[in-house]
Amino acid sequence: MTYTKFEDLVEKCKQNPHTNTVAVAGAADGHVLGAVVEAEKIGLVKPVLIGSETEIRDLLKEMGENPDDFRIVHAESAADCGVEAVELIKNGEAEFIMKGMVDTKDVLKPLVKKENGLHTGRSMCVFSYNEVPQMNKLLALADGGMIMYPTLEQKKDIVLNCTEALHKLGIEHPSVAVLAPVEKVNPKMVETTDAAALVEMNKNGEIPGCDVVGPISYDIAMSKEIAETKKFDCPYCGDFDMLLFPNMAAGNMTHKAMIICGGAKMAGVVVGAKVPVVLTSRGASTEEKFVSLALASLIAGKEN
Repeated sequence: MTYTKFEDLVEKCKQNPHTNTVAVAGAADGHVLGAVVEAEKIGLVKPVLIGSETEIRDLLKEMGENPDDFRIVHAESAADCGVEAVELIKNGEAEFIMKGMVDTKDVLKPLVKKENGLHTGRSMCVFSYNEVPQMNKLLALADGGMIMYPTLEQKKDIVLNCTEALHKLGIEHPSVAVLAPVEKVNPKMVETTDAAALVEMNKNGEIPGCDVVGPISYDIAMSKEIAETKKFDCPYCGDFDMLLFPNMAAGNMTHKAMIICGGAKMAGVVVGAKVPVVLTSRGASTEEKFVSLALASLIAGKEN
């Protein structure tokens, strides 16, 4: 399946026979409530609102909503919000989590506790899905938000996490570009040696379900014409499903440059646990929040 724009992703989510439930940790905030209430109205999700029940009910009334139409789970503190969200997941009452007005650690700490059984053992990462004007399909980027300087094993985890997410979205065999400044392996340049190692892992079955290419520079990965000029023989150039960055700084800066200078739009979720987590910022646009909710719902995978 190919998504050409965010509208395709949202429509796919609406078409699911099962509307997934999101546990909203820290829902006592007008921006957060506005996003999830509108998302429910267009059929993206069913929210469970976690936080101060009094504040949530008052905010819903201010929005012209009937608080009795929503399931509200009272929580005294930010940490309690995260714990309650994870309990809903464990009990099968929600399929994924959205971070509201709580710290990221308040959600991720209970999520990875061994006794909760929701940690896969892999490093978690941010799966960013992007609508890039120059491309004819949505493009995945990782990791621009969690792992500062990933080791080779962590890069393997990132590729595995994101490949599984792409499979859930219907991308049967995604192509992954492992970015580096050059295309030749240089023992003094870890970006190239790690890329070569990931390609080997892909070949020997340690990283299944995708095609890993690298080391490859950003310009060659993104342009078929440049690849031909530089005589880089790869059928995916200009059409990769995912870019893997060597570190968080490179991913973060490239991502922001694509948005600010290139007009790209993004949605993102944290993957690597047994359920995805929406971590949009308070300043995120309504569209970004909607698409991130749709993205997480599709990755959560329940369709019955």
